[in-house]
Amino acid sequence: MNLSPHFTLAEFMVSDTAARKGIDNTPPDSVLPALRKTAQGLEAVRVRLGMAPITITSGYRCLALNRTIGSKDTSQHITGQASDFICPRFGTPREIVAALRDSGVTFDQLILEFDRWVHISFADKPRHMVLEIDATGTRPLP
Repeated sequence: MNLSPHFTLAEFMVSDTAARKGIDNTPPDSVLPALRKTAQGLEAVRVRLGMAPITITSGYRCLALNRTIGSKDTSQHITGQASDFICPRFGTPREIVAALRDSGVTFDQLILEFDRWVHISFADKPRHMVLEIDATGTRPLP
């Protein structure tokens, strides 16, 4: 099922951990509108990154999967509002965050995670938070 021109529901559901642990990571129908909004947000990201292909590394997570990987129950991945991604053709995760932070893309949170991937979320009342997470903790990204 296509959520937007370049993103499918299957891309948002993929999880090696879920497959390995036998966790059904199928979102309920109630989450589909949020997933569509997230996919549309990623379309705007894709345009800003010069139409380079985006690889979703973590999209929707059911509560069981989210807990299995040690994430908080308040994660926006559970509600379909968040995605972790990379875009190697554009650049490093740090370069991606720099390109998006003041780009006009309306996001809730934009997080550089461990210099390995970018987390982006979309919400009805976007906070436009730009953060960095690494072994020392979470902080605003200067």
